[in-house]
Amino acid sequence: MDHSSGEDSEISDSEIDGYKIKLYDQLKTGKPKVKYSDVFFRCPFCMGKRKQDFHYKDLLQHATGVGASNRKAKEKASHLALSEYLRKDLADAAGPQIPNVAPEPPAKRSKLDNDDQFVWPWMGIVVNLPTEWNGKQYVGESANMVKSQLSKFHPVKVHPLWNIRGHTGNAIVDFKKDWSGFKDAMAFEICFEADHYGKKDWNDRKHRRSDIYGWVARADDYKSGCPIGDHLRKSGDLKTVSDIQKAEARKNVKLVENLANQIDVKNRHLKELECKYSETSLSLNRMIEERDKLHQTYNEEMRKMQEAAHMHSRRILEETEMLKLELESKRKKLEKRRRELDKRNSQNDIERRKLENEKKKNDMNNSSLQMATLEQKRADKNVLRLVEDQKREKEAALSKILYLEKQLDAKQALELEIEQMKGKLQVMRHMGDDDSNQKKVEEMSEELKEKEEEMEGLEQLNQALIVKERRSNDELQEARKELITGLSDMLSGRTLIGIKRMGELDGKPFFAACKKKFPVEEAGVKSMELCSLWEDHLKNPEWHPFKNIIVGEKVEEIIKEDDEKLSGLKNEWGDEVCEAVTTALLEINEYNPSGRYVVPELWSFKEGRKATLKEVVQYVLKQWKIHKRKTK
Repeated sequence: MDHSSGEDSEISDSEIDGYKIKLYDQLKTGKPKVKYSDVFFRCPFCMGKRKQDFHYKDLLQHATGVGASNRKAKEKASHLALSEYLRKDLADAAGPQIPNVAPEPPAKRSKLDNDDQFVWPWMGIVVNLPTEWNGKQYVGESANMVKSQLSKFHPVKVHPLWNIRGHTGNAIVDFKKDWSGFKDAMAFEICFEADHYGKKDWNDRKHRRSDIYGWVARADDYKSGCPIGDHLRKSGDLKTVSDIQKAEARKNVKLVENLANQIDVKNRHLKELECKYSETSLSLNRMIEERDKLHQTYNEEMRKMQEAAHMHSRRILEETEMLKLELESKRKKLEKRRRELDKRNSQNDIERRKLENEKKKNDMNNSSLQMATLEQKRADKNVLRLVEDQKREKEAALSKILYLEKQLDAKQALELEIEQMKGKLQVMRHMGDDDSNQKKVEEMSEELKEKEEEMEGLEQLNQALIVKERRSNDELQEARKELITGLSDMLSGRTLIGIKRMGELDGKPFFAACKKKFPVEEAGVKSMELCSLWEDHLKNPEWHPFKNIIVGEKVEEIIKEDDEKLSGLKNEWGDEVCEAVTTALLEINEYNPSGRYVVPELWSFKEGRKATLKEVVQYVLKQWKIHKRKTK
């Protein structure tokens, strides 16, 4: 039967009470059914569980526990309704229970003797708890159930006592260690005695009943040889009320002494703070007095400085006035001297004309010299430009053979010498038309002609050597390509001389880095994706993370250390992945910077460099000889 009456939706905490009342009314009508016999009951809200048949007390405990738990609101409301139905409508099915009486007032309590020995901490004894045989051992009510029934006495903990046959039907109840716990323990004992369920009634075996008995643990219980005595001796000691009072008095005395000592320490500390405060106040007062003195000294110095500045200004004004008078007197002297010079100038007109003629001649000579200087500057500029051109040509030809370098140096030196001779010749032509100069010009012209003829011969020889070198280089490159094509199968695998794909990414560092960040089953796919992404970056011609540096007389390209992509790759995936990318980048920039695709190359894996044709041929012949010996 569906215990929710067809309602599958969940309810909120505020709807628990209404839902509880609704289910309680349904239980009162007998639907759903709870009682199946005089002994066994079932929870209609936990159908399908392993254990369905309960005794009355077990079902009541189950319903109360679920209703007080943190389960869903609907489940709590249904079990609360079941608990209320069991207590109100099926109470006749309950067995013997602890008498539900309130503690007697203090006036009705039994008198205590100060020499009575109690078990400390305060403990109560509960006997005759209901048990039953389940086929293997005796079982009884749980500690939480007994504790809930004794809740009015505020127990701290309940310890059911067990032996080899199971639950003994006895339990020890722990109370608080203070006097409120003693009060609760005595109320516990008086409650049972008032209803004739105390220790005296339990010892009177003729009048025993099937209900629960209880009393406070004392010396005779402590010394008994049953499981109750064993537990008491293990968990507590025997003490009288006066002993406990004396112990607490001693504790109070020690506490008072400790507090008095602390007060003395605090007072001494307070006096020290007062002394420090006084010293600090005196020091502060002295500092204030010193500050006032410094302020007065500063004001006095400022006053003296203002007076000195005023006196200095007056002195400057007086000196300025004196200088004006001196300047006026000098101006008059200069005016007088000017008039005298004018007179002398009028008398020396002839001499001035002579000077003007000489000045014109000098200007003509200066203009000739300036023209020669300009020609020299132009020649020097041409020489410098030629030197720069030669330097660029020399840098571009550094990779050629040594003989071409010597011929190129000779050619460049000859060009430089020719340009210098041209510049000198231009200078000599502008220096004048005298015989000695004309003779030098002719000699330099003949020497220049010879140098130009020599240069033409060197140029022809150089061109022939370049053509021959290019033809040899083309033949070598074709031979390397044929070796790569024909020996691709033979030179593959783990060989000393093999074919390396220059510019190809090594996937091992990518796989190792992905294994650290992803599971093993995902690392392969992630490493392939990452490797494919960086292969696309390498093929992109717009990405050129290089910069030029001068090493000796050569210009080399190196990778930028601050490149954004490489820095991000290094920070995210580590140095090994970044090193693999930079290696492929350098290789592709060296072998195929324009096309940016992978180029095969003969490689010496032992020495980690490009293999020469000689090494490849020697290795192939060696392998051929080994193969020939094996076939014989």
